Amino acid sequence: MAPSISSRLFVGLYVMLWSGRLYAANGCFSSIISFGDSIADTGNAKYLASISDDVQFLCVPPYGQNFIGQSTGRCSNGRLIIDFLAESLGLPLIPPYFGIKGSGSVVALRQGVNYAVAGSTAMNSSFVEARCNGCVVINGSLEVQLAWFKQSLPFICGNTTSSDCRNFIGRSLILMGEIGGNDYNFPLSTGRPIDEVKSYVPLVIDTIISAINELIDMGAQTLVVPGNFPIGCFPSYLTTGVSDKEGYDPITGCLTKLNEFSEYHNQMLRIKLNKIQELNPNVVVIYADYYNAAMQIYRSPDKYGFTNGTLKACCGCGGPFNYKATARCGDVSMILCDEPDKYVSWDGLHLTEAAYKLISKSLFQGQYTMPEFRSMCPRPSPSQGIGKSSI
Repeated sequence: MAPSISSRLFVGLYVMLWSGRLYAANGCFSSIISFGDSIADTGNAKYLASISDDVQFLCVPPYGQNFIGQSTGRCSNGRLIIDFLAESLGLPLIPPYFGIKGSGSVVALRQGVNYAVAGSTAMNSSFVEARCNGCVVINGSLEVQLAWFKQSLPFICGNTTSSDCRNFIGRSLILMGEIGGNDYNFPLSTGRPIDEVKSYVPLVIDTIISAINELIDMGAQTLVVPGNFPIGCFPSYLTTGVSDKEGYDPITGCLTKLNEFSEYHNQMLRIKLNKIQELNPNVVVIYADYYNAAMQIYRSPDKYGFTNGTLKACCGCGGPFNYKATARCGDVSMILCDEPDKYVSWDGLHLTEAAYKLISKSLFQGQYTMPEFRSMCPRPSPSQGIGKSSI
């Protein structure tokens, strides 16, 4: 019998680990380098808003109400996928770039840096602004985040082209997103038709692929690239979506056409990632299936403990889905649920800590990564310092 893809991957990675190309104290990675938007931002938008009037940070309390012992710049009630991933690898929570920039803490920088910014896009902000009827998009595109990364490298590992920097990048897990969702959210939320926004997908995908290739050229050896979530299940879209009953999935209640749009993006992304893998056989490119990891919840919410439903936000301002575009979670008029862990959606746009925890476990300890992440990076034992907060 021919060896499975997973077993071949494991053997290949064992050789790489033995040769020192993927060494860390936890046996996997020395750090996480993260790019993306509010799905991954651990505080950059909050810091930028504190120093610039051009940046508006909307994830104020009660956002972060369930976070571990400190205030947060996260757009949820608690931890995000990246937090659970770091914990499962035995790494500290990954700090935002602007939170540690200039701190002089090389040790902290070498354990991981997060360049993701809430509200950011894959494409340049000017491209998106021209297609969303006067909306304002933060200047934190993937190109900008990569520039921040390059600017920080001299403080982490010296010359950006040195062997030390290539080794640092090669020993790090690169988390590329989720990114690209806002390239569609902005125009869709201002009334652009889905068929028009669909024409942006190749441009968005090419931008993501270009960033991945640049990181590989800089020495990246292992990259996790998430797809988009099923946005047709989000209260924000359900509130403003179609009213025709044929537009809804009879099992989940989600908007079919919007979920098909997300699947189209993900399909195009996977095709491009497969091409990168073919061209770079010594690099591991992992597709993270955020879409189906989330859809398992929408299809069987009670099975996973989400007994208050999947389509209504925990924190919002009323209406059938507890979401209004003109009033947000954090406003005086907000309606806040008592048990966030029984809800999937936190604010109509982002998920709860409980949902992110289950999705993270399904991705990095389950079957929703291709190739499977768990086959290449076994979970550390409790003796390595993972406490009760791990997944």
